[in-house]
Amino acid sequence: MRYLDVEEPRGIVVIVHGAGEHSGRYDWLAGKWNDHGFDCLLDDLPGQGKSRGRRGHIDAFGQYIDAVDGWLKFAREKQLPIILFGHSMGGLISIRTLMERDNSFVQALVLSSPCLDLTHDVSVAKKAAAKVLQHVMPTFSVNSGIKSELATRDELVREAYVKDHLRVTKVSARWYQELEKAMRLTRRYPEKFPNIPVLTLQAGEDYLVDKEATRAWFNHLLITHKMYKEWGGMYHELFNEPEKEDVFRHTIGFINQLFP
Repeated sequence: MRYLDVEEPRGIVVIVHGAGEHSGRYDWLAGKWNDHGFDCLLDDLPGQGKSRGRRGHIDAFGQYIDAVDGWLKFAREKQLPIILFGHSMGGLISIRTLMERDNSFVQALVLSSPCLDLTHDVSVAKKAAAKVLQHVMPTFSVNSGIKSELATRDELVREAYVKDHLRVTKVSARWYQELEKAMRLTRRYPEKFPNIPVLTLQAGEDYLVDKEATRAWFNHLLITHKMYKEWGGMYHELFNEPEKEDVFRHTIGFINQLFP
């Protein structure tokens, strides 16, 4: 776990990364939060980055929730306002954590292209095979399908991702089944999401997650303070796009309304 602090912080941002990557890819974003007076807490999810566990595998989605819940409990000890930030699968984990655990002390959620459904439709045969394999060979792994050219238009970020020895390129049958179940439950019960401010940022040209699923979930949220912004022409990793400064400016504008 890394804790990047500033003098006289306004609050803490807990950053939850996406699938196949790690918290080290968020140094630029953490620096921006620091510049605006927020401490940042970053760590790697189970089976990702430098964390323990089999690469690209979980026994249950609850392992992710346990990890983020622990990070939030640590942040709470600082007695500062807490903002939870989740990108892609990290967005899904953030939503599930707030729905399933008592984190009423979290004061805002920022989502970056949250993974509520996938863009590529998995064949019936592959889905059936995954259901069987998760029981008889749960760690059986296949390529994740996450390609750098689908995630961002920034060539330097693409090259760095391909060379990154911490990236995870394969996922297990159990991982896929647990992801599918978590996405399905989240889409089915948006009314169970707690009443905290939510900013949802969605890539307009997203080749990894289904933006229509994101919009539908957001529209069904029964909360008093929510904002949705779709970034036309941008790829999945909004905070790694050439226009990332504009994306952050929009984000900090939302947060400044909550914490003047």
